[in-house]
Amino acid sequence: MEKIFTNDFWTVLSENLVNWIVSQLPAIIILVILLLVALRAASFMINKTKKLLIKRMVNQTDEPNLEVEKRLNTLMGIVKKGVAILIWVIFVMIFLKKINIDIAPILAGAGIIGLAIGFGAQELVRDFITGFFILLENQIRTGDVAIINGTGGLVEKIELRTITLRDLSGVVHIFQNGKINSVSNMTKGWSAMVFDIGVAYKEDLNKVMKIMKDVSEDLRADSNFKSMILEPMEIFGLDSFGDSALVVKGRIKTKPIQQWNVGREYRKRLKEAFDEHRIEIPFPHRTIYWGEEIDPLKLTMEKAEADAKAKSAE
Repeated sequence: MEKIFTNDFWTVLSENLVNWIVSQLPAIIILVILLLVALRAASFMINKTKKLLIKRMVNQTDEPNLEVEKRLNTLMGIVKKGVAILIWVIFVMIFLKKINIDIAPILAGAGIIGLAIGFGAQELVRDFITGFFILLENQIRTGDVAIINGTGGLVEKIELRTITLRDLSGVVHIFQNGKINSVSNMTKGWSAMVFDIGVAYKEDLNKVMKIMKDVSEDLRADSNFKSMILEPMEIFGLDSFGDSALVVKGRIKTKPIQQWNVGREYRKRLKEAFDEHRIEIPFPHRTIYWGEEIDPLKLTMEKAEADAKAKSAE
């Protein structure tokens, strides 16, 4: 303690401080300036890239501008945070080196901790990476109707870790992004309702297909449905010979999520048109064979019917 209060101690300390200020402080000030410039430059480049991507994606897709901007804001927010963390880590490492702190043990410790976290949270990391690419590739969006791992429903929420679906019964299904094996988007760009219409073998197929086409044109002319239908109905022709019916296949393209409304109304009108033109829509028939043991029952029933007629005649 006595050495601290000596003139020699303070002289040496002041000389070392002056030497450090002269030799190291300018470098640290320049390092701080470079940090601020790097953060600003990274933010500027990311914002510029986002604007270019928005313009390109809006021109290439029919997706609304707001949806494109929301998706890119999510992605670019993640990129911006990642770049900022990287710049700060580099700055801290250089700063510690400048003030003569050995960063090798710190890097080794950080590596061990990162490895432990990586093993413990590999599912979380996989979820985030998968979620990032789902958003980047625009596989599904909020409001789409999709089938994920065999479960269908309305997409209510898309996050980096999970996707939330709600099915027709109101049940909410939550999927980890890293465990999604298949995604089927039923409402991307446009949708379609495919019809397999069965008619009796005796019917004239040309007449049947004409009626199907006429009904679709009437539906397109309806003010309540014409905005939902994108193109005239496609009649593909005779698709298969069924057990009791000829199956004619057709398709109506609609706006996303409108295919079910259009399909229900089309089937209703087609049934009415078939009834009007006496077109038979076959259905399975079943014949029941009672067997010989039921003959007494049959005779009894006939006798009862005969007695009833006799009584009515009297």
